[in-house]
Amino acid sequence: NRWLTCKSLAPGTLERIADTVADRVRVPWFAGAVKINVSLVPPLVLLPVFLHVAALHFLLGLVILTSLPVLVLWYYYLTHRRKERTLFFLSLGLFSLGYMYYVFLQEVVPRGHVGYSQVVALTCGLILMLAALSRAKKDPGYLPIPASNEKSSHQGLPNKSVRGSSNGLHGVTMSGTASGRAVNGEAKGYSRMSAGEPEGVKKDWCTKCQLVRPARAGHCRLCGRCVRRLDHHCVWINSCVGEQNHQAFILALSFFMLTSVYGITLTLHTICRGRTPFVALFYCPGAYSDYSSALSFTCVWYCAIVTAGMGYILLIQLLNISYNVTEREARLALRDNTGRRLLGGLVIDTGQYNRGFLCNWGHFLSLGSSPPQRSAEDIV
Repeated sequence: NRWLTCKSLAPGTLERIADTVADRVRVPWFAGAVKINVSLVPPLVLLPVFLHVAALHFLLGLVILTSLPVLVLWYYYLTHRRKERTLFFLSLGLFSLGYMYYVFLQEVVPRGHVGYSQVVALTCGLILMLAALSRAKKDPGYLPIPASNEKSSHQGLPNKSVRGSSNGLHGVTMSGTASGRAVNGEAKGYSRMSAGEPEGVKKDWCTKCQLVRPARAGHCRLCGRCVRRLDHHCVWINSCVGEQNHQAFILALSFFMLTSVYGITLTLHTICRGRTPFVALFYCPGAYSDYSSALSFTCVWYCAIVTAGMGYILLIQLLNISYNVTEREARLALRDNTGRRLLGGLVIDTGQYNRGFLCNWGHFLSLGSSPPQRSAEDIV
């Protein structure tokens, strides 16, 4: 009514309207209407439209393929600044995989230059990647929330003090932790030695989860939980990467890179005969001779852009593993000026856990091999 009468809107009106629309977007189902996450809709609708429009002309393809990464980065920084979890990136990634595979089967395979064994190999790589992604989506190593904290949250009363009876920890008050500084949503301050830990390995108190977390654990401000050996929160899987799923995360990235590069190579060999894949990616005169070739070539460039981004993420991950440092530790080391930049700044070596290339990789490959031991401090 205010819009129609050209009256001013009260602050927060648009946000409330958007929340109401998002809540009312439901699909009828047997057990009742199912709510649809609004962040799932844009990739399903806009991606095919953009790619088909980009296939109409070379200049349209150049504009759209340049603007898509900018829009994705803008949405990432918007949600990251608001500390929001979103299914947009996960749905974009999964739908991109499905749609690229569909275009490959519909437009590339019928040309007769791709063999049956090559289609099987590409399909197996896609299945293996999805299996690794499914494993990476599971528990990253969340620390158990103390029962006292859950009870106090239900009662709506702040937990002023936490006491331990079995390990002699008494009088750990909130005032003792208030001096800690907040770093990227984490409370880092109250720190002490554990009786069962070797010298130099510390545990610190998390004011958010109200627990003493072990070394290398961190609090994720998006998930609202502490994670063992927290590396980072990955928007592409909408979950944290920690001790229990870091290996699966690396496997998913590796399978994606191999499958994507293989699919790009097969497509370029089909639509740009007689040229190497790298040359054909930048010079393919017959790419826009017909709509089928143009759509395939546009999808190849879209895959190349995504693959380059994922390849950079995988490279940083492999370098961090080689120096036994997590993304979180590198970020904190940069803030405190306690680490040194190596390889042109691609990796930050804190020196705290670095034991050499082989030992570092041995440590990584042994992550999650045995269930973490819970001390009395962890469940205070």
